[in-house]
Amino acid sequence: MEHIAALLLVIGCSNTMTECRELPVSVSVFESAQECTAERPFALEDVQGQAPRIIAKCLSVDPALEDDYDQIVWNVRPDGTLDASVEISDLVVASNDASQEQDSLSQ
Repeated sequence: MEHIAALLLVIGCSNTMTECRELPVSVSVFESAQECTAERPFALEDVQGQAPRIIAKCLSVDPALEDDYDQIVWNVRPDGTLDASVEISDLVVASNDASQEQDSLSQ
């Protein structure tokens, strides 16, 4: 089983850097940071023309936590700097199966 060590994030923005969105790329996960860095120029070439300004960054992923990551948080500063990280949200989902059983029994 391969492990993910890096993720390629590509963002397209308006000329003023005020409107930005993620751009899809053909390969976005890599087994090493070096592979991601090597792919970055090709990914930028593939999305050329999809936005006036395009920024790409390789994000480190802890292979031990790869199944726990559930969000990519990013922000583009007015100077064009991309701040981004892969994170685990604090969202906790709870359920109480006992109350559902009781509801169906009382019907």
